[in-house]
Amino acid sequence: MGSTDFTEDDIERIVEELGKEYKGNAYHLMHKNCNHFSSAISEILCGKEIPRWVNRLAHFSSCIPFLQSCLPKEWLTPAALQTSVSQELQEELEEADAVTSTTASASTSRSALTRPGHHTKL
Repeated sequence: MGSTDFTEDDIERIVEELGKEYKGNAYHLMHKNCNHFSSAISEILCGKEIPRWVNRLAHFSSCIPFLQSCLPKEWLTPAALQTSVSQELQEELEEADAVTSTTASASTSRSALTRPGHHTKL
């Protein structure tokens, strides 16, 4: 991209300041992604943004809302991803509980039907 006259300490401070604006929970695939961050830091350090083609898909998708609605919501933001993962985990736990309780009740039913010394056909 180019060179900079900033010192290593200056760059650390710049990255820290930009980090306040580009927090993980503020991430959005179309509006605030890693390429937006790269472009902002490149502009500060080198005086020019990253090439436009790098973030072209995000730019066009943000201009055409229909395209954004075609993507799974969990791809767009960390909050949506967390919600999706939490729902999937909850469903898996509920399924595991259902299997456990079904197995336990079937075992109890079988033991109630059998008598010591007698065979039971299943």
